[in-house]
Amino acid sequence: MNKRTKVWAGVGAGVVVLGVVAVAVGPGLYADWANSNAQAAPTLEASAAGGPVAATDGTWTVADGSFAGYRVEEVLRGEDVTVTGRTEDVTGSVTVEGGSLTAAEIEVDMASIATDEPPRDNYFRDQAVQVGTFPTATFTLTEPVELGDGVTSAQLTGDLTIRDVTQEVTVDAQVAGSGDAVQVVGSVPVTFADFGVQAPSLGFVTVEDTGAVEFDLRLTAS
Repeated sequence: MNKRTKVWAGVGAGVVVLGVVAVAVGPGLYADWANSNAQAAPTLEASAAGGPVAATDGTWTVADGSFAGYRVEEVLRGEDVTVTGRTEDVTGSVTVEGGSLTAAEIEVDMASIATDEPPRDNYFRDQAVQVGTFPTATFTLTEPVELGDGVTSAQLTGDLTIRDVTQEVTVDAQVAGSGDAVQVVGSVPVTFADFGVQAPSLGFVTVEDTGAVEFDLRLTAS
């Protein structure tokens, strides 16, 4: 069995299960159930949004409560379904100098990203991302960003690496502080083919060619 055949076999094993469930309960009911399980887009907490950005020079480290993941759209027998995968296994740090964010290196453990459906997760890990070979994804800031008082809407320019493929991206983010903590939330649109990932299409279910990487980082001073 060649590599391409193995990939499609993996797709079939995971996605057919979802198709059977959808047929059993009805596409509309399944779509409603799946959409109700999709996570909301990351947003700033009220406590963080109400305070000034902590622009203290130094290194800030990713702390507990952070997460990262993806958001994709599927069409299952004519019904639109939103799917989100998340992991709290996020590490890294950012550097602040002179009131500006000057460096950032964030790493995400891809094997721990999970949705509400284990068959979908198995395909994502084993076939789409191949976590055995490419266990992590990283974002590295490449241009400094000035931080201001209150909520700062910022565009973070950097290199996103998935499956050992690096693409320059611009991340729409919001940054806010509360006491000695900083929260950074945002998302970046991605085209799967740019990272060597082919979205599956098996007739009854089609995954859109584009999606988004989402994150919510809680930073504490080191």
